[in-house]
Amino acid sequence: MTAQLIDGKALASTVRGTVKDAVAQLKAEHGITPGLAVVLVGSDPASEVYVRSKGKQTIEAGMNSFEFRLSVDTSEKELMGLIERLNTDPEVHGILVQLPLPAHLDSKLVINAIHPHKDVDGFHTTNVGMVGTGQDAIVPCTPRGCMMMLAQIYPDLRGKTALVIGHSNIVGKPMGRLLLNADCTVIVSHKSSTNIPELARMSDIIVVAAGVPGLVKADWIKPGATVIDVGINRVPAPENGFKDDGTVKTKLVGDVDFDAAKEVAGAITPVPGGVGPMTIACLLVNTLSACCNLNSLPEPVLLGA
Repeated sequence: MTAQLIDGKALASTVRGTVKDAVAQLKAEHGITPGLAVVLVGSDPASEVYVRSKGKQTIEAGMNSFEFRLSVDTSEKELMGLIERLNTDPEVHGILVQLPLPAHLDSKLVINAIHPHKDVDGFHTTNVGMVGTGQDAIVPCTPRGCMMMLAQIYPDLRGKTALVIGHSNIVGKPMGRLLLNADCTVIVSHKSSTNIPELARMSDIIVVAAGVPGLVKADWIKPGATVIDVGINRVPAPENGFKDDGTVKTKLVGDVDFDAAKEVAGAITPVPGGVGPMTIACLLVNTLSACCNLNSLPEPVLLGA
């Protein structure tokens, strides 16, 4: 058996298209253009790539994109002052501070300074608490994307046993809450868990976000289960040769041994091309939703998101 491939690139393209149509309708009927502000402190190479991609896709969706690039030695007072200005700016409906921040800045303090209604990352304590108690709130982008991908396989998640491997505040914990809200039986494991393979073998759904290349083996997977691989790891790829400087080329892999796992699973996401594209697509969804809520307008229905 070869697993059904859950194509994140194709699904993300569809989501972006529906967002673009909804934005055009919002402009035509109400004269409102959603605006997303992204704040980058320092020049982390990976963060630079993410910020460029977010800005490009925001503009392509017909939204306003505001980028604020601050020096690595920006003070907490300066950053908090910028967030306060964005909180009160009527043209800005979503605020995202790119993580990680330099070590001298308190990420928790910064995240909770963003107005909950503009917190399109879904990291503010208010949004975390509301999601955790099953209330409508802004959902973190990656878990939201994972739920949309699961909806491609399961019209109804009720009664499914789901294992989440990893318990970060960004993916693991909110993923567990969303699955619970969908009436799954949920197990959340992490680096201190001693029986993850056994837990995996009894699960209909495995969502792995551990940051360990090839962690989940084929013999961990219940035949026919759905596997959502959130991991993005860069590893040496000696089969692809060497760079000009003599170093070995690298490739992106997930937290699942994909080639073996796809012969056991019923459905699986690839890396790259799986969860990654859905994260930014869901950022656009969250920005559109935030804009509608801030203007007391009904949210458009977007693929059950």
